Amino acid sequence: MTRDFLAFQSQTTPHPLGLEIAGAAGSYVYGRDGRAYLDFIAGVSACSLGHCHPRVVRAVQEQAGKYMHVMVYGEFIQGPSLELCRELAAALPPPLQTTYLVNSGTEAMEGAIKLARRVTGRSELIAAKDAYHGNTLGSLSLMSYEERKAPFRPLLPDVRHIRFNAVDDLERISTKTAAVILETIQGGAGFILPEPGYLARVRQRCRETGALLVLDEIQPGFGRTGKLFAFEHFDCIPDILVMGKGMASGLPIGAFTASKGHMEALSENPKLGHITTFGGNPVVAAAALATLRELLEGDLIAETLRKERLFRELLVHPRIREIRGRGLMLALILDDPETANFLVLKAMEAGLLLFWLLFEPRAVRISPPLTLSESEIREGCALILELLDALPPAGVN
Repeated sequence: MTRDFLAFQSQTTPHPLGLEIAGAAGSYVYGRDGRAYLDFIAGVSACSLGHCHPRVVRAVQEQAGKYMHVMVYGEFIQGPSLELCRELAAALPPPLQTTYLVNSGTEAMEGAIKLARRVTGRSELIAAKDAYHGNTLGSLSLMSYEERKAPFRPLLPDVRHIRFNAVDDLERISTKTAAVILETIQGGAGFILPEPGYLARVRQRCRETGALLVLDEIQPGFGRTGKLFAFEHFDCIPDILVMGKGMASGLPIGAFTASKGHMEALSENPKLGHITTFGGNPVVAAAALATLRELLEGDLIAETLRKERLFRELLVHPRIREIRGRGLMLALILDDPETANFLVLKAMEAGLLLFWLLFEPRAVRISPPLTLSESEIREGCALILELLDALPPAGVN
C-alpha cells in the first residue's frame, strides 16, 4: 500500500509520515497495523468534535439521503446551507451578518481579498510577516517567506508586510490600503497571541484610513481558543471574518462573513463576482451546522480553557522552553528543531500523534479534538514527558 501511495498520490514532502489508516473515532486514529493512536492533531485543528462524532455522522447520513449537490452556490435555496449562515449570523456581532460558503480556508481568503478590493476600490494589501493564510496564489502572495513564494512568481502585486504586534508599523496602513489581513492568532509562526490592545489599534487605524480589517480565524475559530472565535478575546470586530478547518468536524469547508452591504459587491458589477460549484454543499453544510450547534449548546468551548490549564500544569520539562497559544491551540517550543523532530516521530511510534508548525522549527503542535477527555490529556502528556526524558540533558552530546 505504501508503494502505491508514493507512486499514484501526489506528495507534499519527500518523506510523508505514511501511517496507514483503518478507522478513527473520538480521540483515536486506528492504523492498519492494529494500533490505536491518541490524536493530538485533530486533522490539523479540523476535527473539532473528534472523529466520527455521532451528531455529525447522523446529520451527514440524513442529508445524503435527501439530496447532495443540486446547483452551483447561491442559486437554489438549500436548507442546511441557509440554516448554517443564519445561525452564524446569530452567533456573530454586527456587522458580521452575511456569509459566503466555500470549500476551504484558502478559498475563503481568496474571496475576502476580492471583496476587500471590490468594496474599497483599492489594490494594496497589508499582511503580517510570518503569516500563513493558505497556498493558492492569492493567499500565497500574502506570505513573507520568499523561499516559498519565489518558485511561483509572479504573484499578486501591491502586497506589503508589517510585523505582528508592532504598533509602530501601523503607520504603513494608508488611504491606498484595501485591507489589512491578519491571523487573530499567528499559526505557522508559532501560535503567537496578539499583545493587549494590538488588534484594537489595528482596528482604529483601519477606520482612520478606510481600509478593511480581515481577520483569519481559519485555525482558531469554532471554539478552539475558549470563544467561538478568537477575536472575541481581543476587543476587535473585523470587517471580514475568514473561517475554515474546524467548521464541519473534518469535512472540507470554508467561509467568509461580512456585512450585507459589503457582500452585495460580489453579486453585481460584475454579476458572479465570486462563484463556486461545490461551496455550500448541503451534506458538508449539515455537518457544519451540527458542529456549530454542538459547540453552542454544550460546555466544550468553555472547557477548552480548563483543558489548556491542565496541559500547562502537566507539560513542565527542561526541554520545553515555553507553551504558546490559547485554549486547545497550543505549541510546545522546544530547545531546537532536532528535539521537535525527535518528539513528533518517536511519539507516533509510541502511539501519540503530534505534528510540526510551518515556520517555527522548534515547535510541536498540540491541537486535539475539543472533546478530548482529562484522562486522555494525562495519557498523552505522560508520554511526551517520557520521551523528552529519554533525551540527554540539553547541551550534553
